Amino acid sequence: MNKSTKRVLGGLALAAAGLGAIGAVVMNRSKPKRERLRERDSSRDKWVRPGMKVTFRAELMPGRDGSERTFQVTDLLPSGRVLLDGVSGEHAEKEFERIR
Repeated sequence: MNKSTKRVLGGLALAAAGLGAIGAVVMNRSKPKRERLRERDSSRDKWVRPGMKVTFRAELMPGRDGSERTFQVTDLLPSGRVLLDGVSGEHAEKEFERIR
């Protein structure tokens, strides 16, 4: 190939990449602003909130009734773990029974 042909093809490749990037930005902007804000607001997507009651799985506390395994959430940490009233330490979501 000639040097000029390589330059033309290289320019076309750069132009195509630029158009692709611009198209991606335009497609991303096509969502309504309210919908984009809702996606960013993760406070609604928490698995538990302070004041709710959670029940440990039976495998973690064998021989105890469900009422003995139920505790109230005092604080939700940024990592998604919780602090409980009456139990020491941080606890993860998978330690508890699913909310029905």
